[in-house]
Amino acid sequence: MAFEGLSSKLQTVFKKLTGRGKLNEKDVKEAMREVKLALLEADVSFAVVKKFIAAVTERAVGAEVLESLTPGQQVIKIVSEELTSLMGGANAKLEFGSQTPAVVLLCGLQGAGKTTMAGKLAAYLAKHFGKSPLLVACDTYRPAAIAQLQVVGEKAHIPVFARGEQNPVETANEAIAYAKAHLHDVVIIDTAGRLHIDEAMMAEIAALKAALKPAEILLAVDAMTGQDAVLAAKAFDEAMGLTGVIITKLDGDTRGGAALSVREVTGKPIKFCGTGEKLTDIEPFYPDRMASRILGMGDMLTLIEKAQATFDEKQAAELTAKLRSNDFTLEDFMEQLQQVQSMGSMQDILAMMPGVQANKLGDAELDEKRAARTIAILRSMTVAERRKPELLNAGRRRRIAAGSGTSVQEVNRLLNQFESTRKMIKQFSGGKLNKKGRGFKPFGF
Repeated sequence: MAFEGLSSKLQTVFKKLTGRGKLNEKDVKEAMREVKLALLEADVSFAVVKKFIAAVTERAVGAEVLESLTPGQQVIKIVSEELTSLMGGANAKLEFGSQTPAVVLLCGLQGAGKTTMAGKLAAYLAKHFGKSPLLVACDTYRPAAIAQLQVVGEKAHIPVFARGEQNPVETANEAIAYAKAHLHDVVIIDTAGRLHIDEAMMAEIAALKAALKPAEILLAVDAMTGQDAVLAAKAFDEAMGLTGVIITKLDGDTRGGAALSVREVTGKPIKFCGTGEKLTDIEPFYPDRMASRILGMGDMLTLIEKAQATFDEKQAAELTAKLRSNDFTLEDFMEQLQQVQSMGSMQDILAMMPGVQANKLGDAELDEKRAARTIAILRSMTVAERRKPELLNAGRRRRIAAGSGTSVQEVNRLLNQFESTRKMIKQFSGGKLNKKGRGFKPFGF
């Protein structure tokens, strides 16, 4: 999980600060020394750490902080503000420019997740901006790169334009003409990556830039490569002038140093981050929200946005009606579980809640496995059985257990829990009186 190690260490440092009451300059400097070590261990650039610690210390040792009633909280507030500033201050939106189609040039080293990110970005623009993207395969060096983009495009339901090993500039120009003819308003160019930065690679991307005049030149940076990612970003920016950065595989790096360093080193904003393996696992990068996550304050805004994007209003209204009339079935239950799963892993969801420490979410992993087993049981039932659980006799339960790789006891436990829930919902929706004689209706029913 991103920033897990850093977040845990920072929360320990700040717990000491807030527990002391009054602070003096020595207390603050001692805490900043620990913060400095935590940032360096998270693979943040030394120059960036040095500048960050100096800025925080200068603000934190002032009389306004040390003499306040809550000096510890004031220091945390300063760290949060400086972290936000370090990562860019505000969300940097994707620019589409004035020409149609808008061209987005994706570049990066081989293995950075660039091709997958091209598909994620295209799917995101289609869903959230109502765009009609076209993916263009211009990586003619890596074996099966074109085939990989075609597979990604098929999964994301985005068309892919490819011309085999033809010169990338010719392919890109033909793709632009194709996009205009077929009313695609965004063209995303997947360029060739290399294992290292070389002159041929830079010359090819520079030729594409000159021919296409892209609205955006985005560098895909692998969060797990740490300082190497920052050095690559600096080299790409100096060679061709990036407009932004996309951090990939942020979910796979517990340190997160690249995300904290790249903006300061290159001066280019982080526009998106990849948070998982699914094509929907892409988020706009909000520095203030990321700072809040790092400091253990959660990220309720992103969680709410995920929920709004996942849960359909019409389906929610239908579910409410079913609950009121006691028509809630195992089919509805399975749909709800699947929607929750589509929001991301249970650990990711809980980590967005204030006060939850990522390193103490072991039980969340168990709950996630239990949810997966529950869905396996539900999928092993027929539609008729999910709609009418009373059909599930002993023979059917044995079949479901065998089909889901679980035991009859687990199937029975699920059905008993479901029946208990239905009885409770029926009780509540019937408006039964509580001890004070007033009607009780849960969830506003």
